[in-house]
Amino acid sequence: MQSEKFITALLEQTEKIIQQAEKLKTYDLKVLTWKEDEISWNILECLEHLNRYGNFYLPEIEKKIKSTDSRSEIEFKSGLIGSYFAKSMLPKEKLNKMKTFKDKNPLNEKLDKTVIDQFIKQQFKLLDLLKQSRNVSLNKVKIKISISRLITLKLGDTFEFYINHIIRHLKQIEKIQSLAKISYIN
Repeated sequence: MQSEKFITALLEQTEKIIQQAEKLKTYDLKVLTWKEDEISWNILECLEHLNRYGNFYLPEIEKKIKSTDSRSEIEFKSGLIGSYFAKSMLPKEKLNKMKTFKDKNPLNEKLDKTVIDQFIKQQFKLLDLLKQSRNVSLNKVKIKISISRLITLKLGDTFEFYINHIIRHLKQIEKIQSLAKISYIN
């Protein structure tokens, strides 16, 4: 795929993510903290989970972009592992549950609307990093992943994986919103 088209698509997805998050700021705290049951996440917990991943990936990406001397190329070719990870994050029709690492699991933490502000701030940082990535190699710059420092992904694959992970949890948030509405009606 052409690198510029790839980055443009990711920028557009991130803009949509910001719009969705901005809408959440208008919600009452009661809606943002509603849970289906005690082992399910609420909306703020979903966002806090994403913030924790952002706290890992955004500085990693920024550091690598700033320290590389590899220049951008016309084509981005997804790697085998990177492609697998990115696709595995995409939401399915019936959302498949995945085990969350303890340090990324905010279950039952006391959270407030500042979680949304932090999430939006991270998305603006992501937009900035995507724009900066136009000047570096999406293929040659390698990013360590959060689950193992031994595995690295191409910068392009990391962006796709990271954004797909966000999209996955925004779908989860949509499901929580619809369940909360039903709960409040009954």
